[in-house]
Amino acid sequence: MRIAPSILAADFGCFRAALEAIEGAVDIVHFDVMDGHFVPNLTFGPALIRALRPASKLVFDVHLMIERPETSLSSYIDAGADRVAIHHEATPHVHRALMMIREAGRQAGLAINPGTPVEAVFPLLDAVDYVLVMTVNPGFGGQSLIPATLKKVAALRRRLAEGGRRIPIMVDGGIDPTTIGPAKAAGADEFVAGTAVFGTGDPRAAIAALKEAAGRMTGGR
Repeated sequence: MRIAPSILAADFGCFRAALEAIEGAVDIVHFDVMDGHFVPNLTFGPALIRALRPASKLVFDVHLMIERPETSLSSYIDAGADRVAIHHEATPHVHRALMMIREAGRQAGLAINPGTPVEAVFPLLDAVDYVLVMTVNPGFGGQSLIPATLKKVAALRRRLAEGGRRIPIMVDGGIDPTTIGPAKAAGADEFVAGTAVFGTGDPRAAIAALKEAAGRMTGGR
């Protein structure tokens, strides 16, 4: 089980301090990149990743909520991304984009929106290192988890088990101490948490609370 705090929920004036606040409590940090086109919001780009890379040994997990990600993948990889997730809905050349990430020596993730059938992932499982199931509609932080999305997590976990595959499933959106248990029970391994971590006065305590809540959920696999 892996908690991936989303830096989008941190104070934009104190990103380095945000990384320091979670060092040692987690091994990964999540970057929600939005372009104002694929999703309505606009966040940050490779310049932020490049600026923060020397300040942290955490795994930089970059979630590209952008149109035609294949045109700018190299910018994020060169900036220091360790893992890059692209959206199935964002390009007609999904397989090519995933291969570009892998050929650059990074882990490739495939993300799907709540309205995209989980079956869309199945033909691409050989090309991915992890799958990101959006549990909210992408574009804004602080949303509530959509319960029906956990059925997609469960269906994907079953498909992976049937094929003898062990590909991590990440969930993103509305993860907090009340929802992390059901998400884990559905089959998720990695949990993006934004406001549930950085929206508190003590990110380390918040991470511990998430892990404790997930630890109470022992069934569902």
